[in-house]
Amino acid sequence: MKTYKIAVMPGDGTGPEVVAEAVKVLKATAAKFKFKLDLTNFDFGGERYKRTGETLPDSAVAELRKFDAILLGAIGHPDVKPGILEKGILLKARFDLDQYINLRPVRLFPGVECPLKGKGPKEIDYAVVRENSGDAYTGTGGFTMKGTANEVAVQSAVYTRFQVDRCLKYAFEYARKYGKKARGVGSENTLALVGKTNVLTYIYDLWERAFHEMGQKEYPDIRRDYYHVDATCMWMVKSPEWFDVLVTGNLFGDIITDLGAITQGGMGIAAGGNINPKGVSMFEPIGGSAPKYTGQGVINPLAAICAGQMMLETLGEEKAAKKIEDAVKWATANKLKSLAAGKMGYSTSQVGDLVATKVAE
Repeated sequence: MKTYKIAVMPGDGTGPEVVAEAVKVLKATAAKFKFKLDLTNFDFGGERYKRTGETLPDSAVAELRKFDAILLGAIGHPDVKPGILEKGILLKARFDLDQYINLRPVRLFPGVECPLKGKGPKEIDYAVVRENSGDAYTGTGGFTMKGTANEVAVQSAVYTRFQVDRCLKYAFEYARKYGKKARGVGSENTLALVGKTNVLTYIYDLWERAFHEMGQKEYPDIRRDYYHVDATCMWMVKSPEWFDVLVTGNLFGDIITDLGAITQGGMGIAAGGNINPKGVSMFEPIGGSAPKYTGQGVINPLAAICAGQMMLETLGEEKAAKKIEDAVKWATANKLKSLAAGKMGYSTSQVGDLVATKVAE
């Protein structure tokens, strides 16, 4: 029986509540599919920072390298200045563990209300591969004459060919395995590059050249498209059915995936993975810590449960992952009144029970 070592970081606010339900579902799935989960909890987050001044020390990063994956709840504490925990824990983990892919499926589940008129699960069914290690997030830049009338602030977007190539390779492979044709819902697998070649003429010239060179040479079976990022935002609202797999840089990916999340029903259902294909990956609900709901038992845990599903898929337990996805779809189609906190018709733990019970059937 295979055993997976999983680091669990519940984090702040409602993070511990939703992670508890994700773990509940993961345990039910492990029992069903005959593998083991060796879970270790870590208390990194706002409360620990308030006590010790620590975010994510180097010693913790070294320890996390020993795990197969990380399941994260949420980072963000109302008593800690914004940016401290996000940079000190989330970004540090992503950079130090070289989690250079951020994967965001954008899929509308049955029964979930969509803000786009006339769009349903058939139309909203794509994924975004976001490069996760470069761009404006590297911290390259600074201030001169700070605090004066002549202050200058510079923050540079930086990419190397190495970073671009490895992201594109992951995206092509993902499109080949999980594109619409591969999933039986389309006639071809398509990978589209999202950029801004008409303005960002250096960075996205590099991306576009690398994209077509790799596609022509190694992935002739994958159709290639290119979209400007502003047009992409319009089409995500008007014609999301055009999309299959999108690949883009860090900044654009950050923006368009939040837009995608609201079209799939909001932050209560959206999950993401920070992936190192040859190392330790981290999976999380993307909605944040929602501190105003802490301890009330009303927060929606489905995004955390879907993060656990993504974790199993990435670890190679694809049948188990599909079982969780099907159970979530069953719950949204037949049980939940809404995805909003306090309006689901069930408590946080009851939603977890619904999905765990369905998985075990």
